Amino acid sequence: MSIRVALVDDQALFRAGVRMLVESQPDLDVVGEAGDGVAAIALAAAERPDVILMDVRMPLADGIAATERILADADRDGRPAPKVLVLTTFDLDENAARAIRAGASGFVLKDADPEFLLAAIRTVHQGNQVIAASATRALFAHVGAATAGRPAPAAWSELTPREREIFALAARGLSNSEIAASEYLSEATVKTHVSRILAKLGLRDRVQLVVFAYEHDLRSAD
Repeated sequence: MSIRVALVDDQALFRAGVRMLVESQPDLDVVGEAGDGVAAIALAAAERPDVILMDVRMPLADGIAATERILADADRDGRPAPKVLVLTTFDLDENAARAIRAGASGFVLKDADPEFLLAAIRTVHQGNQVIAASATRALFAHVGAATAGRPAPAAWSELTPREREIFALAARGLSNSEIAASEYLSEATVKTHVSRILAKLGLRDRVQLVVFAYEHDLRSAD
């Protein structure tokens, strides 16, 4: 089955270009477009896309508010939430980081290579996150600098020593396979550890884990 994609951006010309790119792929299908955050919320409810390409700066409601509402509505209704990829013009965009904290699965620069955008759509649809790019880590570091050192929540103490080690490696952007090789574990074991860590800390995915690590200065296993 095709991956159902929604396009949300206030520039019609940009949406038209992305639509042409996405629909050129046999496994991707554009199910709708929206030019503002309010329309995006309605589109997500009506079409239930698998992946939403979400601009940040838009009229009526911005991409951050729209992301929060779309994910909250999905949780309330007990249906799978779409994956949200934030579209941004700048590497160090604090609004993009805020959208990620709101539940987005990563961000893509608007001038990224077309193949990178297509790969990002497929990556988040598979349940992974687009967090490995150096620009993304720089973004988290830039935004996290203002909040680094805040006391960790009580849930942090519930992590076992091994889970804290896995947390630190995931916070550096390592994949499950890279963590498995580093710690001499199977990928299945690493996946189980990561799932438990996310559940204990109340985080949606690995992107939020990275932001959490920067906000609380927890990028080591200590």
